[in-house]
Amino acid sequence: MDVNLIDGTYELFRHYFAVPGDYGAVRGVLGSMLYMLENGTTHIGVATDHVIESFRNDLYAGYKTGEGVEPALMAQFPVLEEGLEAMGMVVWAMTDFEADDALAAAAAKAAQDPNVSQVRICTPDKDLAQCVVGTRVVQVDRRRSLVRDESGVVEKFGVSPTSIPDFLAVVGDTADGYPGIAKWGEKGAASVLARYQHLEQIPKNWRDWHPSIKKAEALAENLFGAWDDALLFRTLATLRLDAPVFDSLDTLRWTGPRPEFAAFTQRIQSPDLLRRAEELHVHVRP
Repeated sequence: MDVNLIDGTYELFRHYFAVPGDYGAVRGVLGSMLYMLENGTTHIGVATDHVIESFRNDLYAGYKTGEGVEPALMAQFPVLEEGLEAMGMVVWAMTDFEADDALAAAAAKAAQDPNVSQVRICTPDKDLAQCVVGTRVVQVDRRRSLVRDESGVVEKFGVSPTSIPDFLAVVGDTADGYPGIAKWGEKGAASVLARYQHLEQIPKNWRDWHPSIKKAEALAENLFGAWDDALLFRTLATLRLDAPVFDSLDTLRWTGPRPEFAAFTQRIQSPDLLRRAEELHVHVRP
């Protein structure tokens, strides 16, 4: 069996700008989840940011917050979580952790089960590239129909998945609100980390760096001159595997909508979602 792990926050943002109306984004996400089920998905879990802030805001004052997010979009988060649960899906609504942490924790846990053929993390978020393992745990950009395995991560970033937190630490992540280290662009970071993997393994004397690495002196000066910042940014970029997710993979198997889904679809004025869920349920009953 395959396990599909969905970035509900990304999905809600994506559909909010594509589907107008008070509950347009919610309807869009629910319809998208039903589409996956209609096309053979059996085990699925959805992670959301119930609140935008997390423990990382306590570590770094500049980390992303909910400031600037449209109130109409924020108001759809609890509605989406309610709708997903009513539709019979497992939802991890994060408060202290982030949705990305839940996806990482769920992926690591699912990959340990010998009955799982592949774990598919459905999000384009580059943070999640660190969770990719061979072809067993892959990252899926559903909008672009792109599947990225470990070789795909190396092709895109120039480093292996285990080096992604180090890579993001030095190049920065504007979406998450930390700037990285001065002079460290993606090409320079890839050339260094492809050879040394992690920050601690980089020689402190730039003369000891491999001769193929360009601008080694400037890179070393900036990295070791801001060493504490680099380590902090790597902590921010490292996804936590202790976020609370599932106890048993059986709970991720979709078995049909709950009774309250009928009233929910009436509320959001989308009876077609109920019809599709009920028709699908007939075909998935044991």
